[in-house]
Amino acid sequence: MNELINAVTAFIERHHSEDATGHDWHHIRRVTDMALFLQTKEGGDRNIIHLAALLHDVSDHKLNGGILDINGKTASNVILDLGGDFDLANKIGQIVNEISFKGALVEDNVTSLESKIVQDADRLDAIGAIGIARTFAFGGNHNQAIYDPEITPTNHSTFEEYAQSRSHTINHFYEKLLLLKDRLHTTEAKRIGKERHDFMVSFLEQFYSEWSIK
Repeated sequence: MNELINAVTAFIERHHSEDATGHDWHHIRRVTDMALFLQTKEGGDRNIIHLAALLHDVSDHKLNGGILDINGKTASNVILDLGGDFDLANKIGQIVNEISFKGALVEDNVTSLESKIVQDADRLDAIGAIGIARTFAFGGNHNQAIYDPEITPTNHSTFEEYAQSRSHTINHFYEKLLLLKDRLHTTEAKRIGKERHDFMVSFLEQFYSEWSIK
C-alpha cells in the first residue's frame, strides 16, 4: 500500500503543479495532512483516507472545463493505472464523488466515516485565511469581479446550477464558504471550522467598512 500511496502522491504532485486557481499541489497536501490528522482523532481506514484526499480534485469540474460527475471515475482509473485493485479503486471513486460541495440547497451524501473525514478536510481548506486567499485566486483566474453590490447571492438548488453560475467573488462567501461550518461532520473539524468561520466573518466586516467610506 505504501508503494501505491507514493505513486499516487508523485502523480498528483505533477498533475496539479501548474494550477493557479487555489487547487494546486499545496492545497492537495494541506487537505491530505488535515485528513490524516482528523483520522487520528476519529478513526477510519487511514490508507483509504490518504488516497482519497490525494485524489479528491483530480478531475473536479472547476478544473476540467466544467464536466460534471467524472471526478470519482478519474480517481478510480488512477488507482487502477498505478497498480491498485478494483475494490480499492471503487472505494476511492465513491468517496471522491461524494465530497464535493454541490450547492447551498443540495444535501450532502457522505456514506462512510472516510468520506466525512476527507470532506471535512477539504472544506476546512476552503475557509479561514487560506480559504479567503484561495477564493480570490480562483476569482481572479476566472476573470470575476471582486464585488458588485448590485448582484446578490444565489442559493443554488442543483449541482448543475451551482457549477454553471458566474458571479463576483464576495458572493462565493454566501453561496458556499459561510455555509460550511454547519456542514462539517467530525468533532475536531467543527472545532477548527468555528475559528476559521469567525475569521471570515471579521474579514467581510472589514471589507464592507473599507468599501463604503462615509
